[in-house]
Amino acid sequence: MMAVVLFLSGCSVANLGNDESKENAKVVEKKPAELKVGVSISTLNNPFFVSIREGVTTLAKENKTKTIIVDAQNDATKQSNDIDDLIQQKVDAILINPVDSSAIQPAVEAANEANIPIIALDRSSDGGKVLTLVTSDNVKGGKMAAEFIEEKIGKGANVAQLEGTPGASATRERGEGFESIAKKELQLVESQSADFDRAKGLTVMENMLQSNPDIEAVFAQNDEMALGAVEALKSAGKANIQVIGFDGNEDGLKAVAAGEMAGTVAQKPVEMGRLALQAAYDYFAGKDVPSKIDSPLELVQAK
Repeated sequence: MMAVVLFLSGCSVANLGNDESKENAKVVEKKPAELKVGVSISTLNNPFFVSIREGVTTLAKENKTKTIIVDAQNDATKQSNDIDDLIQQKVDAILINPVDSSAIQPAVEAANEANIPIIALDRSSDGGKVLTLVTSDNVKGGKMAAEFIEEKIGKGANVAQLEGTPGASATRERGEGFESIAKKELQLVESQSADFDRAKGLTVMENMLQSNPDIEAVFAQNDEMALGAVEALKSAGKANIQVIGFDGNEDGLKAVAAGEMAGTVAQKPVEMGRLALQAAYDYFAGKDVPSKIDSPLELVQAK
């Protein structure tokens, strides 16, 4: 009996030791040209995320880093499978832009078990260990949009909100920032999800106009939905309604310059992609990587 107890105790101590050594294992330093980096993007059907990819691939090319880029096509299950595949391919690091911040957790934990560092892009994971999150301050950006509407139209203006994908951290944070001001200084008459998608933004905006014909401004949590809203408003003969987006993608900036959108809270997605890959380089160079890396925001408005 004592022998069995001692044997089991020995196993327990050994397992604990393995866990600790895993936690405290020194990084095996590698040069950028020696790295193989997996990149999982929520969707490449959105210009913003195409720009993030561009930032990653440009820096990777400069440093001869091998990248494996996969498109989740806005499907959380596909993204989890993609990440499992990247783990099987023994990539050195994985850059993830989650479809759903909650649904991605098991995939992040699987990468943790494989000792593959995770770098989150634009959206975080609700669980598992992430080396760093490269993102703009989404809460601040939401506040900027509400303050812009208040300044442009005035207190008490009737405003609608087009929300992003339910479950995405960017959706929660942009909404939190916007509503912290809109619910006090404006009249938030309706808020619905359009999944960060242009076509859905158009449809949801059409439905909102039917039930709320007195809307004076619209905050869309990304430029794609904002552009859909602009089309719906044109068709309804209400192009005078102010629309502000978020992202600063190429089409959104063109719409602002043309006066079709009142403004956009512009991120710098190419820079975001570069910062994420640079974080991987820093990690494998033995440098300290901060838990969050800020990417700048700028309010771009029509002249």
